[in-house]
Amino acid sequence: MNLKNIHKVYFIGIGGIGMSALARYFKFINTRVAGYDKTETPLTKELSKLGIDIHYEDNIDLISSEYFDLDDTLVVYTPAVPNTHAEYQYFLEKGFAVKKRSEVLGLITKDSFCFAVAGTHGKTTTSSILAHLLKETGAPLTAFLGGISEDFNSNFLLEGTDFSVVEADEFDRSFLKLTPNIACITSMDADHLDVYGSGDELHKSFRDFVNRLKPGGKLLIRNGLPIEGITYGIEDDADYCIKNIKIEHGTYVFDLNTPEATLSGVKFNKPGRHNLLNGLVAFAMAAESNFPIRRLAKALETFKGVQRRFSYKIKKEEFIFIDDYAHHPTEINAVHDAISEMHPNKNVLAVFQPHLFSRTKDFIDDFAASLSKFDAVILLDIYPARELPIAGVTSEWLLEKIKNPKKKIIKKAELVEEIKRQAPEVLVTMGAGDIGLEVSKIKRELDYAN
Repeated sequence: MNLKNIHKVYFIGIGGIGMSALARYFKFINTRVAGYDKTETPLTKELSKLGIDIHYEDNIDLISSEYFDLDDTLVVYTPAVPNTHAEYQYFLEKGFAVKKRSEVLGLITKDSFCFAVAGTHGKTTTSSILAHLLKETGAPLTAFLGGISEDFNSNFLLEGTDFSVVEADEFDRSFLKLTPNIACITSMDADHLDVYGSGDELHKSFRDFVNRLKPGGKLLIRNGLPIEGITYGIEDDADYCIKNIKIEHGTYVFDLNTPEATLSGVKFNKPGRHNLLNGLVAFAMAAESNFPIRRLAKALETFKGVQRRFSYKIKKEEFIFIDDYAHHPTEINAVHDAISEMHPNKNVLAVFQPHLFSRTKDFIDDFAASLSKFDAVILLDIYPARELPIAGVTSEWLLEKIKNPKKKIIKKAELVEEIKRQAPEVLVTMGAGDIGLEVSKIKRELDYAN
């Protein structure tokens, strides 16, 4: 398919973080854009402000007639849309070009110098750091991000088309539609077992992704992962390595060893060793593309962050509120470690909304172990997303397994009052569901001095 022949794009599931970035892209290049989503959200409101027509009922009659031109209309859908969706079925039956988001992303980026960030954790933060670093060097790039960058206040950046930055999403094997010049793999922990069935099958898919590299392409690998590539790590023998870490006023200060040089006194402001690794691999990907390393190192210091990735909502001596997208046991562990490092000896209350029945079932014991590390735990009901309930898989089941007497399940409507009652020194909200929509309310109600 030649995207130059497409003048209208209709999105089914336009409000998703990845879909909305694509919608922004097509709007920016003066393509006609419209779409459907199940519910109105801050993201869909922003798209509407750009002049994109969006409706919230699965109804063919609500689609503008201009999108029924078979020859110059592209229909893009997210895998989260069920096969029974009426609009999806209509476009399929009428013979329209109907493509997954990942296919379209592959088409957009195939003729650029493409940076692809893969891994079961850290994709959004790493790609956002990389986009920031490249922008600071003046590179003409387009970036499609899986979160709202606090540097750009958007999940999309268009500074040119020579370079592209994308997240290589393993869900539904989406990353096998990309053909990157430089890629990284941050992690390969078991996840999406509803798609893959086993960790071994997931690993195979990552190896298939590596084979998608363009001729002469380069691969960055976190040191210790079972795939060959240029390695990166902390205090080890990796090709790119961070050493001699200090914390000064909440900022990491360290030496950064590259294959050719050592940079001293490099600074990075996002808490957590996992974020240090994300920053390091973003730096390494840009360095391996011959961008100037000292300029890249300076840009690391000015990275602001990504919304819902260890985002400080309140940061006072007497009370700290952090919000994070963590929805896998490994990510919860990383959040706990970051809080312990940056705010030692403080009482921490964790509020967690499990995401997906299948993921909860697959990692129930690991979730329990991760959450048991916090001083107190509040669970919300499981956020189903695309799934139907699984018998016996509930937040009550998870609660039983948490080895911490200070634990309870509540409804979202009771959340603020329960947090006030417990009065923690540090509050962290975690989850990939709609808990993110509660954050502004929590902040407003709790921005107090004890």
